[in-house]
Amino acid sequence: MTKAQRGIYAAAISPFGPGGGLDAAKLIAYCQYLLSDGGCDGVAPTGTTGEGTSISMQARLALPAAFSAAGIARDRVIPGTGSCSADDTVALTRACVDEGYFNVLVLPPFYYKNAGDDGLYDYYARLIDRVGDDRLRIYLYHFPQMSMTPLSTDLVKRLKADFGPVIAGVKDSSGDFEQTRAFAEATGGVDADFDIYPSSEAFLFDGLAVGCAGVISGSTNAFANGVQAALAASGPARETAFERVKAARAIAQKYPLMAAMKRIEAWRSGDDGWLRMAPPLRPLTPDQESTLRADLKTLESEADMAAE
Repeated sequence: MTKAQRGIYAAAISPFGPGGGLDAAKLIAYCQYLLSDGGCDGVAPTGTTGEGTSISMQARLALPAAFSAAGIARDRVIPGTGSCSADDTVALTRACVDEGYFNVLVLPPFYYKNAGDDGLYDYYARLIDRVGDDRLRIYLYHFPQMSMTPLSTDLVKRLKADFGPVIAGVKDSSGDFEQTRAFAEATGGVDADFDIYPSSEAFLFDGLAVGCAGVISGSTNAFANGVQAALAASGPARETAFERVKAARAIAQKYPLMAAMKRIEAWRSGDDGWLRMAPPLRPLTPDQESTLRADLKTLESEADMAAE
């Protein structure tokens, strides 16, 4: 069995050193935290929230071996390996597969617009052919507002039909639950062993109801334990817990997400090194930091009142 566990994933943020390069050791330690006290069932590093497209090929190629050396479970990691270059995507994916990390999250090639389904099909088919390993599991990454390269339900069905279990699922970051529902209806969702992950925990229960596998979210870097609490609750307590989940997600969406998650992690860990961003992204402004801190205090106070 090579497929990743289902559940609550964090699209892990990436730490950078003083020189601007990825701090791999710190990323691994952070992912270990997310998988334990951070409340996550899995992690998806080097994706959008992880500023993956801003990290050098050299650093990304070295990560799977570093994760393996740290003993991080292979079925709890879905690294981002997508690139505009098909050959780079092959190299990054092969580096993961060589270390036993068979589950990868793959953006479409996003520089050339209006490529059409046939061109996108060719890209994924080349990746599968050149990696040449039946244990590979690809999660198609649908994020049209960022990539400007949407993945149609027809393309997803075609890839799934032609490549079977190698096409393992979709991360739907469209923010449109009707799109998520369309992917689930077109593929059969978890009942057909096809794992669809909305990117917002605010869609968690609606997603599970239509056959999704959980969520892969940037804001679960900070709020995964609250999502797990909602999943574990029942009756009125579940609704109360889920309202807190939605409130936390609403806070995250008020700010540039990567910068906000890094600010929260810097507060949690006491390490302001987390505030470094890869250009052109920037940290929160002082005013944004102040407002975010106030929002988090309000959220915490409301949780304390609900617990009384």
